[in-house]
Amino acid sequence: MEDVHPQRAKISVAIAVAATLPGLFVRFTHPSLSHPLEALLFGTAIVGAAFMISWAAEVAQLDISAGLAIALLALIAVLPEYAVDFVFASKGGQSFLQTGPACLALEGGGESPCSLALANMTGANRLLIGVGWSMVVFIAFWRLRKKGLISKGHRWEGIRLDREHSIEIAYLAAATLYSLTLPLKHSVTPIDAVVLVGIFVLYTVRVSRAPAEEPHLVGPAAYIGSLSVPARRSIAVSLAVFSGAVILLSAEHFAEALVATGRAFNISEFLLVQWVAPLASEAPELLVAGLYAWRLSTSLALGTLVSSKVNQWTLLVGTLPVVFAISAQGLHGLPIDSIQREELFLTAAQSFFAVAVIIGLTLSLREASFLLGLFLAQFIIGALVPESLHGVERIGTGVMYLFLGAWVLLSDRSKVRQLFRDGFRASYSELGAERSMDKAKEESRLP
Repeated sequence: MEDVHPQRAKISVAIAVAATLPGLFVRFTHPSLSHPLEALLFGTAIVGAAFMISWAAEVAQLDISAGLAIALLALIAVLPEYAVDFVFASKGGQSFLQTGPACLALEGGGESPCSLALANMTGANRLLIGVGWSMVVFIAFWRLRKKGLISKGHRWEGIRLDREHSIEIAYLAAATLYSLTLPLKHSVTPIDAVVLVGIFVLYTVRVSRAPAEEPHLVGPAAYIGSLSVPARRSIAVSLAVFSGAVILLSAEHFAEALVATGRAFNISEFLLVQWVAPLASEAPELLVAGLYAWRLSTSLALGTLVSSKVNQWTLLVGTLPVVFAISAQGLHGLPIDSIQREELFLTAAQSFFAVAVIIGLTLSLREASFLLGLFLAQFIIGALVPESLHGVERIGTGVMYLFLGAWVLLSDRSKVRQLFRDGFRASYSELGAERSMDKAKEESRLP
C-alpha cells in the first residue's frame, strides 16, 4: 500500500462530495437553467461520484475474495458509463416500440435515441486506448527522464507488462476479432450479447483463479484502507451507496441535457454524447492509471487500462442490446445505421491495432505515439474534409489501423501463439514465475 496522506485524502473526498451537490440540487428542485449549464452540473456530479465509487471499489478488495473482487471491480468501475449508455439504449427501445426501424430517422432534425445508443460506447473505447494507454507511457517516460534513469540518446524499451497480463490481452483479442463482424450487420443482436458477455464471463472465471495479493491502493483509497476494519467497511459502503445513487439520479438528465445542448447550438449531438460523456465517466480510471505511472508502477498502470478495455469491449457492448430488447419488449437487435457501422468499424479496428502493438507485453514510446497520433488524426481529418466525406474518413482511418495492426502481427507472429497459450491455458504459478525470479534478483542486490 502506498504512503498514506490523511489530510490530502480527506480533502479529495470532500471535493468529490461537493462536486455532486449542485447536480443533486438541480435534480430535486428543477430550477430553470440553460441546457449547457444543466449538462455541466450533472456531468460534474457524475465525475465526483465516479471518483468515490472507484475508491470504494478499490477498498473492497481488502474484504472480499479475489474472484469476487475482480467481478465487482469490473462492474463498478464502468458504472457511470453504463448508466449513460443504458439511458440511450432504453430510450431507443421505447422509440423502436413506437416506430419500429423508423426510430433511426427522427423527424425534425437531430439524433434519435437509437442512433445515440452506441455513441458513448465507441467514444469511451477509443478514448481509453488513444489517450489512456498513450498517457501512461508518456508519464512514465517523463518521470524516468527526470530521475535520470534514461539518458539522452538512450532508446527506452517502454512499459513492460507482467506475464499475467497475457490473460487480459488474449481475451481482448478474442472480443476484438468478434467485434470486427458487428459493422457488417444492421443491428447488434441478442446473439452478439451472448457471445460478448460469454467472453467476459470466461475472462472473469479465468482471472478469479489468481492468487490473492495485497491490493495496490493509492490516494484516498489507501487512506480508507489504512483505517480499522469497521471504519473502512462503513466508509466504503457509504461512498458506494451515495455515489451509485448520484449516478442513477444524474445519468438520464445528463444525457438529455447533452442532447438538448446540441440541438440548441446546432452542434452534433452524436459527437457530444460520444466524447463529452466519456470524459466524465473515464476521468477516475485515467487519473488512477496516471498516478500509478507517476509512481513508476508502470505495469500496474497500463494493466489497469487494458483490463478496463476488456470490460468495456465485452460486458458493456454485450449488455446494450439486452437493455434495448427489454425496453422494446421483444428480442429485437439494437439497430445501427450506416454512420454507427462506420464508428463501430473504426473502434474495432483501433482495438485490433492496439492488441497488435501490445501482444509482446510491451508498449514503447513510438507505439504510444502512434496510438495517440492516429486517434488525433481522425479528429483533424474530420474537421478538414467536407461532411459528405466523413464516412470515407472513418473507413479510411479504420483500414489504416487494420493495415498497421496486420503488419505488426506479421512482424511479431512468433509471439501470437505464446500469448494465447499464456492467456487461455497457462497456470498462474507458471505466469508468475518470471516475476518472482526478477523480484528475487532485485532483493539479492540489496545490502
